[in-house]
Parts: sequence; structure tokens; C-alpha cells
Amino acid sequence: MIIHGNGGSISNFKYQIPYFAKNYRVILADSRAQGKSVDPTDSLSYEMMADDLNGLLEHLQVKSCYVIGWSDGGINGLLLAIRHPDKVKKLAITGANLWPDATAVDPFIYDWAMGMNKTLQDSLKKGSPLPELKNEAKVVHLLSYEPHITLAQLHTIQCPTLVIGGDHDVIRPEHTMLIAQNIPKSYLWIVPNSGHSTPVFKRDQFNKLVSDFFKEPYRKIDKLGRLN
Repeated sequence: MIIHGNGGSISNFKYQIPYFAKNYRVILADSRAQGKSVDPTDSLSYEMMADDLNGLLEHLQVKSCYVIGWSDGGINGLLLAIRHPDKVKKLAITGANLWPDATAVDPFIYDWAMGMNKTLQDSLKKGSPLPELKNEAKVVHLLSYEPHITLAQLHTIQCPTLVIGGDHDVIRPEHTMLIAQNIPKSYLWIVPNSGHSTPVFKRDQFNKLVSDFFKEPYRKIDKLGRLN
């Protein structure tokens, strides 16, 4: 299963779908209130989307699968592994964060997202807003006010997890490292000369490394093994 980011759609993975389809059944869906998936409700959360993904896997009768998540999709992947651990064999996430503040997100990007939220909220107060504007505000709200994942929750993740981030990502590298450090079976890859869009601009390295991660057994590297 591959999960897209905020305001995106399955079309964001044009470099991953054909690559992974050679060896896997690839499952993708536009997340709630995004792409072609409509959502008439007033609220939206990452937990809701993670439960949607679990429902999709249940509907498809998939007991467990490998999961790739980018940005908000990485957040959804973490929550899927936390809330529905039986569904995730291995998890690869890139550009995910645990909480919505400037310790996790680059301060400039954090201020930009807050400004975008204010603009949308001001527009909602003017007359009768169109459904499209209300939907956009609901989706963008996530960028500034969610998620709220604790380190204790990360400790419950049972599956091997590959945590990825660009060295110039919108998610601060130290936050990406914090995620990896708090998942029991994790690997960390900080991609040099890269921003947030590792599946696009670093697609060859991204696809190969994630594919190798899925194929090879997780190994604990400790003691003298750290010399290898």
C-alpha cells in the first residue's frame, strides 16, 4: 500500500507504481477529502484516514502488507501501524512528523502553513463559502494543528520501519531522527541534497532502497556489529 501526502492523490506516485508493480500488488487510494475521494463531514483527522486505510485492506481481504507513506501519508502509515498493527508487515515513511510545531517542522514552512490557514479561515467567514473552500480549509488545517503522536505510541510499533527524510526537508532532520530512535525496529536514511519530495527527485535511490528494505530481513545492528 502506498499513501500520498496532504492535498495529493495517487497520481503523485507515477515513479513508484510501475516500479513496485513488477513484484507486488500495488494498492493506492485517494485519502478522505482529497483527490477523487469526497468527504461531506466537517472534521478530518489522520486517525480517521488511518482507519479508512484499514477498512480498505479489510474490504480487499488483505491480512497484512508492506506500506509506503510520503508526508501526511507517512503520518497515516505510522498511525496504521499503531492502531492496526496486524495490517503492516513493514513500513517505509518519508517526510513525516509527530506533532505540529517548529521543533518538528522548518520554522519558515510552519509560519507559511499557519498563514495559509489564517487566509482560509478568513475566507470562510465571508458569506456562504463554497463546499470546495470548506474542504480545502479542512485539509490544510492538518498542516498546522495535527498530528499528535507520542513517543510512547511509537514504542508500540511492532513492524520493521524505514524512516526517511531529506537533509533539507520541511521536516527537520533531528525530528526524523527522533522518530527512528523511538521505533524499536527501525532504520534511518537521511537523503543528502534533498528536500521533501524524495519519491520524486530521488526516485531511483528511493525506490531501490525501499525495495531492498522490503525484501531483506530486518537485522539488529549492535555491539561489534556496528563495526561492519
